[in-house]
Amino acid sequence: MSLLQFLSVPAILFMVIVAPLWLIFHYKTMWKNQKQQGPADQKAVKEMWDVAVRLEDRVANLEKLLDAEAPGWRETKK
Repeated sequence: MSLLQFLSVPAILFMVIVAPLWLIFHYKTMWKNQKQQGPADQKAVKEMWDVAVRLEDRVANLEKLLDAEAPGWRETKK
């Protein structure tokens, strides 16, 4: 029995049995960790959402001011 035949059997068994199970359990653990958002994560997301809403309001107000002061500002070339 040559060395190549001797090593091919464990390699095939590893790739057919161990590697798929390893990948499944690895990603199952990752998905479980991602599902569990802690209170700190939820608070950070809420703060980011609030900041985004405030920034949208600011942009809308600035656009209103620019529309009143310089009506053709949207058509200017950049």
